[in-house]
Order: sequence, then structure tokens, then C-alpha cells
Amino acid sequence: MRCGIEPENFADLDCAVFEDNHPNAMALSVLVTIEMLNAVNSLSENQSLLAMPPWTNIWLMMSIALSMSLHFVILYVDIMATIFQITPLSVVEWMAVLKISLPVILLDETLKFVARNYIDVSVIAKARKLE
Repeated sequence: MRCGIEPENFADLDCAVFEDNHPNAMALSVLVTIEMLNAVNSLSENQSLLAMPPWTNIWLMMSIALSMSLHFVILYVDIMATIFQITPLSVVEWMAVLKISLPVILLDETLKFVARNYIDVSVIAKARKLE
């Protein structure tokens, strides 16, 4: 693998660093995890997860479990990992994936709180009358 058009820019860098599949696996895992957490957050537009827990929609929970299971198959079955050009993640890497992904819940819960408490109720009422 070539390091670039101008190899002198990469004189001190081993080109093998670009062949490592860990960044691909980490990026894919973060994206999958964030999307699954977004699905959980989408249970209600304005209600907190504390008021409407995820297990109220068993179909959603089963869909998330299936999606994560398929992601684990892609990561940990050798032929699939080769096809997708990723590599299995260690426990430390999974902890990093969770640390990067979990703030999406806090962000969405904050947005729900703002929507519940600070959006003008009269604007919502007017919009409903127009429907």
C-alpha cells in the first residue's frame, strides 16, 4: 500500500498503519451503537426514557437485539470480518465505543426536556388546530 502521492511526507511513518482494520471496526461499531441508542430514544418524541422505559416496545428491543447480534457476527466471525475489512474489538475498545456512543442518550434526553418545558404550548395548540 502506498502512503501517498508524496512519500517524503511519510518518511517516518510505517505504511502498515494504513492496513490496520481497527479504525474501521471502531467506526462501524460506534455508528451501529449510536443508531441503536437513537432507536431507543425514538420511543417517544417528548417523554423521557424514565417515563417510558424501552421495554414498553418489545418489538423495538428485539429488533435492536437482532441488529447488535448481526453486528457481532460481522465482527467476530472471521470470514465476515474479512469481507467487511474489520477486526474483532477488545473489551477496552468496546468501552471506548460505549463512551463515545452513550452521550447521544444524554443529548436526546436534554432535547426532550427542553421540548417539554420550554416550547410554547400555545404554538403546539395552534398547530394541532390546523391539522
